[in-house]
Amino acid sequence: MATLLRGEVRAILQPAGTAQYRGAYCPPGVPFAEVRRGPFDGKADIAVRPDPNGELPRHMTFGRGQVVYEYDGRDAKGRAVYRYAPNLSSSHRDVMNGVAEVYAEHALKKAKEGQA
Repeated sequence: MATLLRGEVRAILQPAGTAQYRGAYCPPGVPFAEVRRGPFDGKADIAVRPDPNGELPRHMTFGRGQVVYEYDGRDAKGRAVYRYAPNLSSSHRDVMNGVAEVYAEHALKKAKEGQA
C-alpha cells in the first residue's frame, strides 16, 4: 500500500458505473458489460492529493492521458473511488475494437469446432 503524505487520501480504481458508461462505444458482438472494464480496475495503492479547498481531483488520467477515471465519492473504508470513464478515454474505441476481434475469433473457432 502507498504511504500517504500529509493531506493525501487513499483511492481505488473501479469499473465504470452507469453515469460513466451511458452512451459509450460498444462494437457489435461485444457484450455491453465489457464497456465497464477499465485497464486499471482494482488498483488500490493510489494516493490522491486534495486541492487547497479540500476537493479531490474530478479526474485521474493514465497512459499519457488516454485512460480516464472519474471521481465517484468515497467507499465504506473512506477511500476515494474513481470509476473508469470510457466516454472520456481516447483509447476506449481502439480497446473495444480489439475486444471485438477477440470475440469474433472465438465465435469463428466455435463455429469451426461445431462443423468438425
